[in-house]
Amino acid sequence: MSNSLVVCEVDPELKEKLRKFRFRKETDNAAIIMKVDKDRQMVVLEGEFQNISPEELKTELPERQPRFVVYSYKYVHEDGRVSYPLCFIFSSPVGCKPEQQMMYAGSKNRLVQTAELTKVFEIRTTDDLTEAWLQEKLSFFR
Repeated sequence: MSNSLVVCEVDPELKEKLRKFRFRKETDNAAIIMKVDKDRQMVVLEGEFQNISPEELKTELPERQPRFVVYSYKYVHEDGRVSYPLCFIFSSPVGCKPEQQMMYAGSKNRLVQTAELTKVFEIRTTDDLTEAWLQEKLSFFR
């Protein structure tokens, strides 16, 4: 089947960066934004951000192109406990090229497995990425 789903490899440098990000000691919000390099058929680093709110993060995402984000978020639970969940956010905006959406969709699971993440969310418009949205999503994880 020539039209099968393209699954991109994860850049080895990005794998190492994700591993280090997973064990970071800082307590501020931070993000790694990744994109698919179509020519190399590889998921690569696009940018890294420290001390970034969900609202600031959404301004870093293109409105018409998919992106992958790993976001370390300071989450204060209802009982006052603080945790720092790592969230995987797949930004797949309405209106992107179908070919692009397929490449990202096909590569998402491999990237989630590589990064060893369990909190996986998807947004269809960058406007969805807000503090309230993220807190609502995280409230399902105790």
